[in-house]
Amino acid sequence: MNRTGSVAARLPESERRDLAIRALARSESITDLAAEHGVSRKYVYEQKGKASAALDEAFAMDASDADEVVLFELKVTRRWLRQVIVALTLMICRSSFRGVIEFLRDLLGVHVSEGTVHNVQAAAAEQAVVINGDIDLSAIEVGLHDEIFQGGQPVLASVDAASTYCYLLEAVEHRDADTWGVNLLGASAQGLALKFSVGDVGGGLRAGQKLAWPETPCHGDVFHIQHQIEGLANTLARIAQGHTSRCEKLQARFDKGHRRDRKRDLAGQLESARQAEVRAQALAHDVRTLATWLGRDVLSLAGPTLATRLELFDFLVAELRRREHDDEQRIRAVRVALENQRDDLLAFAGVLDGKLSAIAQTHDLPDSLVREVLVLHRLPSTSQAYWQGWGRLRAPLGSKFQAVFDAVQRAMAQTPRCSSLVENVNSRLRTYFTLRRHLGGLYLDLLQFFLNHRRFMRSRVDRKGKSPRELMTGQEHPHWLTLLGLGPIQPLRA
Repeated sequence: MNRTGSVAARLPESERRDLAIRALARSESITDLAAEHGVSRKYVYEQKGKASAALDEAFAMDASDADEVVLFELKVTRRWLRQVIVALTLMICRSSFRGVIEFLRDLLGVHVSEGTVHNVQAAAAEQAVVINGDIDLSAIEVGLHDEIFQGGQPVLASVDAASTYCYLLEAVEHRDADTWGVNLLGASAQGLALKFSVGDVGGGLRAGQKLAWPETPCHGDVFHIQHQIEGLANTLARIAQGHTSRCEKLQARFDKGHRRDRKRDLAGQLESARQAEVRAQALAHDVRTLATWLGRDVLSLAGPTLATRLELFDFLVAELRRREHDDEQRIRAVRVALENQRDDLLAFAGVLDGKLSAIAQTHDLPDSLVREVLVLHRLPSTSQAYWQGWGRLRAPLGSKFQAVFDAVQRAMAQTPRCSSLVENVNSRLRTYFTLRRHLGGLYLDLLQFFLNHRRFMRSRVDRKGKSPRELMTGQEHPHWLTLLGLGPIQPLRA
């Protein structure tokens, strides 16, 4: 019996590899290595030869050879091709139908017609319609409404403020009250019962919600009015700068003048220009101050009570009215917009006041102390004043401080003041709309489904890797391609 051969046959792979490496290193003799492992010298030479050949092959491979190494394999089936067609046309690639055809032809050697691409997407859209209509919307508490236009055609859009789940995406002929009301009632049939909504000043939107949900308030969108008054302040600042430039030019001409009568004329012009500059600079400064107060003290989340905000709001409007005679056309438009929207714009403050009172009652604290915790959020967390306020509040709150602080943060996060999230959805949709001249209902249903079921790759920690539907319902669902009957996703085989 060959004892050396039996030992070699039982030698584990790791030991054989170690044996070959030590033999290549030449730090030990072949005889000593053979004796240590109980094998023949010939066996050691064989392992050394295998290792040497592998190294030669690895170093001999150039870049072009490495590019040809097969990394993994895919089974190209009809189902997989349908997955590719739908994925390419949606947000993954935003491809046109002709782009899909070219991709399949040039990279896969598969020839399909534009009608085939359309039929695959239409079949997926029909499945999306069924899924969209079966979703329970009762978990949505705050809705955000907006309108988008494509080629003059309005599209109504609504999303959940908490999860960004899109529960309405409908191309319509008109955006009047009846159209909004009918579509909102359709969402009600799926269990939607909002505490309140947030929308801009669109008359059809607000009247339509009142028709569908008479008892549901529609809060004002603070972004648009802030943008409007900031625009006014910027315009007045540019006008003031124009007056300053004119004064500088007149002064330069005056300094270069030689004729006495000409200098007298320029002096009069310069004096009038300087007076106009002073008035323009004062107006620009005042309006800029009012715009800052509106954003920081009146419309910010971390602010005073609703009653105080109302007083401040009325004061700001009165100050704008006092300055209307200086630039009536521009200032009047902003002042009237503020007056007309006052109660809607400040409705969020009443909701926040109720939440703060509930926090105070839960922790048996005075409302004023909880309000101080709220106002602390006006300061940047990196500032010294913030940490001084933090320390000042820890003493009266004691062990309750962290719980109250966290509760106030949640209350702020759950009190939306603008419809920017639905406008974000609209901005993403525009990249698809540019690929289609006409927005068919099925196409929008498919986009709505995709937006709601595609998992976030980048987002906050509590949202990353989840879809809007999962965030809204708290329940996981299969991959969106699987839900459309195009899955499951094929695993890669190395």
